[in-house]
Amino acid sequence: MAIVDVTDQNFKQEVASDTVLVDFWAPWCGPCKMIAPVLEEIDQEVGDKLKIAKVNVDDNPDTAGQYGVMSIPTLMVFKDGEMVDKLHGFQPKEQLMEWIQPHM
Repeated sequence: MAIVDVTDQNFKQEVASDTVLVDFWAPWCGPCKMIAPVLEEIDQEVGDKLKIAKVNVDDNPDTAGQYGVMSIPTLMVFKDGEMVDKLHGFQPKEQLMEWIQPHM
């Protein structure tokens, strides 16, 4: 499954079903650039078990504000439209997988 770019307009629809990992990021953010290839690898490994979505906080401030995103990258796991877990900052792939596994 490909990583999906999500906006303020389609956020609710994109996180409404199954399990979705949302990456709140910005193009100028160094740690965000570091975590992007890690998320690509995870996407390749987990396939249809997890949808990964990216929200550019500069372009979509309403969604970022609604979920209290104060620092980036912020990762959130949504199940059936509800936020169930949150993680801040860059994490190595192994730690991210440990954090994600219980939610899949």
